[in-house]
Amino acid sequence: MTSLAMIEAAAERLAGRARRTPLLSAPALDEIAGRRVLVKPECLQLTGSFKFRGAWAAISALDPALRARGVIALSSGNHAQGVAMAARLHGVPAVIVMPRDAPRVKIEGTRALGAELVLYDRATDDRDAIAAELADARGLTPIQPFDNPAVIAGQGTVGLEIAEQAADLGVSRAEVLVPCGGGGLSAGVALALEARAPGMRLRPVEPEGFDDTARSLAAGRIMGNDRLAGSVCDAILTPAPGGLTFPILKRLCGPGLAVTDDQAMQAVAQAFARLRIVAEPGGAVALAAALFHRSRIEGETVIVVVSGGNVDAALFCRALEGGAA
Repeated sequence: MTSLAMIEAAAERLAGRARRTPLLSAPALDEIAGRRVLVKPECLQLTGSFKFRGAWAAISALDPALRARGVIALSSGNHAQGVAMAARLHGVPAVIVMPRDAPRVKIEGTRALGAELVLYDRATDDRDAIAAELADARGLTPIQPFDNPAVIAGQGTVGLEIAEQAADLGVSRAEVLVPCGGGGLSAGVALALEARAPGMRLRPVEPEGFDDTARSLAAGRIMGNDRLAGSVCDAILTPAPGGLTFPILKRLCGPGLAVTDDQAMQAVAQAFARLRIVAEPGGAVALAAALFHRSRIEGETVIVVVSGGNVDAALFCRALEGGAA
C-alpha cells in the first residue's frame, strides 16, 4: 500500500531528475471558468507527461541486480516513454509492449529513447500474454502503469508540489481536477493532499463514454468500460480503475467528472492560446472540466493538472483550428 512516506521517499529520489512544474494562471481562463484557475502543466515534464515520475520512482526502487536485467511495460505511449527514459538513465534495457495504433509521436518518441518496441493489435492480440512471455523469457521486471505502489508514490509527488505551491499563493482550499485513466496519478495526488493540504479535494476527470472511475465511485465498486477505443483522449482510455488505486480514490476523491471529446479539444486550444503550453486531449480533460462544467465545481479556486502533451501534429492543428475565442 502506498503511503506518504513512500511519496516523500520518491520525491527524494526524483530530486534533480524530474522537473518541478509550476502553477500557471491566465485571466482569460479565470473568466471562462468563473473562478481562479491554477494549472499544473505536467506536459512540461520530462518525456512530455507526469509518467516519468512514476517510472523513475519504480525503477530506482528496484534491487540493483534485478534492475540490471531490464524492465518491461505495457503502454499506449506516455508510460512507455517514461519507462524508456528512466531505464535509459539507469543504463538498463527496456521493452515496451505498445498497440500498433498508438499515436505516431508516442511510438517514435519511445523508440528514440532506446526502448525495444513490441507492437500488437488491440483487436486480436492479448497484450498481457505477450508481456508475460517476454518477462519470463528474459527475466524482465514489469513496471505497471498505475497498479504499482512505487509508481503511485512517484505520481504522488505532483500532489506534494501542488500543496507547496498553492500554500505559497495563499490557497488552502480548492478542488483539484486530475485526468484519470487507471487512477495512478489521481490516487497518488489524493494521498499527498490528504496529508499536506487537507482543505483540498481531488476530482478525477475522464472522457464521456470512458468514465469508469466516475461510475465506480458512484456505485462504490469497480465498474468497467464497454470499449477501449473511440476517443481522441487515447492517453487515459483504460478498462477499469486499478485494484490498488480504486480503494484510495473511493476513500479520498469527490465525484468524478466527464467531458466530451470536443470539450477536450477546446481545452487544448485554450491551453495553447492562454498559457502557450501544448496539451494532448487526454491530458487536457481536467482543464476542460474546469472551463465547461463550472456549475459542478465548488469554491473560489480550482487547480487543474494538465497531465501530458504528447500529441500528434495533425490532431493538435485540428484542435487549434477549432479555436479559442
